[in-house]
Amino acid sequence: MAGLSRGDYFTCTSVKGDLKMANLGNFDANQVEPTYDFEPIPAGRYVAMITASEMKPNKAGTGSYLELVFLILEGEHKGRQLFARLNLDNPNELAMKIARAELSAICRAVGVLTPRDSVELHNLPLVIKVACKTRKDTDEIVNVIKGYEKRDALNGRPQQAQTNTPPWRRP
Repeated sequence: MAGLSRGDYFTCTSVKGDLKMANLGNFDANQVEPTYDFEPIPAGRYVAMITASEMKPNKAGTGSYLELVFLILEGEHKGRQLFARLNLDNPNELAMKIARAELSAICRAVGVLTPRDSVELHNLPLVIKVACKTRKDTDEIVNVIKGYEKRDALNGRPQQAQTNTPPWRRP
């Protein structure tokens, strides 16, 4: 399995109506450990980084949100993903104000204060404060991200000085 890239397994090979069919190549489930645990992780503070981001339309079709994928980097839950949705384009002014404040906290936590694209926030460690809440529609307990801090805040170390070095050139 080593040395194979994502495209070696999953490529779009044909379109049938609006349904895109995927060629799974040489995928063999016998060779890959399955994922079983989708239970929420305990509330707490976790070192994580943003690994993906995408603007998506909201359900009502009246705006869009920025979906951020966070990957936990350390500890018992290393490798787990959590998601945040920021309503950056919404008819509700309060929703947009909250989303911009949350984006500001993320930017400050990763040290990128004026990003032009969300990809500039990727792969930079930060601390996320995770809580558990019960969904009203299903009574299922799910994780929500309630806060963002610089990574050094977790260890009580002094904060690093701000830098003008682009994120991809930082150590």
